[in-house]
Amino acid sequence: MPVPTRRLAVIAAVVSLLVLAAPGWPGWMLVVVDGLVLVAAAVDAARAPAPDAVPVERETPGVVPLGREARVTWRVGNPTDHAVRVRLADQLAPSLRATTRRVAVLVPARGSATAATSIRPARRGRFDMNELTVRVDGPLRLAARQARRRLPATIRVYPPFTSRNEAELRIDKARILEVGLRSARGHGGATEFDQLREYRVDDESRRIDWAATARAGKAIVRTYRAERNQTVLLLLDAGRMMAGRVADVPRLDHAMDAVMMLTAVATRLGDRAGLVAFDQQVRAIVPPGHAPDQLGRVTEAMYSLEPQLVESDYRGAFGQTLTRFRRRALLVVFTELAEQAMAETLLPALPMVARDNLVIIASVRDPQVLAWSRAVPRDATEAYRRAAAAAALEERRRTIARLRGLGATVVDAPPGELAPQLADAYLRVKATGRL
Repeated sequence: MPVPTRRLAVIAAVVSLLVLAAPGWPGWMLVVVDGLVLVAAAVDAARAPAPDAVPVERETPGVVPLGREARVTWRVGNPTDHAVRVRLADQLAPSLRATTRRVAVLVPARGSATAATSIRPARRGRFDMNELTVRVDGPLRLAARQARRRLPATIRVYPPFTSRNEAELRIDKARILEVGLRSARGHGGATEFDQLREYRVDDESRRIDWAATARAGKAIVRTYRAERNQTVLLLLDAGRMMAGRVADVPRLDHAMDAVMMLTAVATRLGDRAGLVAFDQQVRAIVPPGHAPDQLGRVTEAMYSLEPQLVESDYRGAFGQTLTRFRRRALLVVFTELAEQAMAETLLPALPMVARDNLVIIASVRDPQVLAWSRAVPRDATEAYRRAAAAAALEERRRTIARLRGLGATVVDAPPGELAPQLADAYLRVKATGRL
């Protein structure tokens, strides 16, 4: 499609002013001059390469963690024997926060040129780009030819793994404790047989394997390690209660960080971690596993989840979980501890899973509510807010007490501390052999 350029508009305006300002020039001369300019523009557009004939490639990062910077690059080729100016307008979503989505490049004859823009996504999710608008200027840059090109690509914005360093610390800590376990404990629910080795001076005599000692002719002891191949199922509530924001971040995103940390810690320590994400229905399931790419599978399954403004069906989610995964497991349920919602949804369904499994209820606590409950009011509005905050905290304490009364462990932590505290709770379960 021919498109006039800014240069054509400027030239037409200047010529028109000169004709009008010249004394004795008839009015029809203006029409003739403008016609000649338009003819020149049409010829210029015809000499421009067709947009479909110009090779264009787009390189995207594929996966970008939320809040991190990445680059989108365009590479433009020129199949003609003269340089051409090419303009591109890409289909970048506003929430990708690109520095620009329009670029212009001068491509040398039989050569190529590149242009790029930086993106820093403001929200996670899947961003599909299907079309790219290509405009090729004519040699005189009086007009251009423009067309839309189909060039599909996808950018996936993952939730940020902010607790990654904390996860590494917990993994190192667990491995150090396992070394101590091998030298200090010889039996119990938290251990399984590892290997036989020669007796050392710091070993306990009760750990000597007398049959192996007799065969080897020297003292041999049994060593143990923490039990592995246990199952950790992470049940992620994506209903309306997880849409609320804490520290300007949705509760669901806080929970996702904790899901990633528990998956990383559990799989690195030899256990099997899986995911069930749900609201009124189950949205995603990742079977338990401990392969090196299990964290990637879990992240891929949940990165595009958004809180749905519906009541979550815990009974349905628990039922599907028990049907699919019959092995005894540690179930970690990520939710919000609102008393009324819990009384109608989670509390009636909890006995389904608490009878044969260990259950941890995880929630992020809003520190602003605590601050409001302790503030000294200066007017009636602040007094009302303080009373409402105190009532909300009391309801939360009652909910936690009821959950614990049903046999669940509750981790209620402020932002930034939920993932580490959950990992510590998991390591305590592992160390005491409760699975």
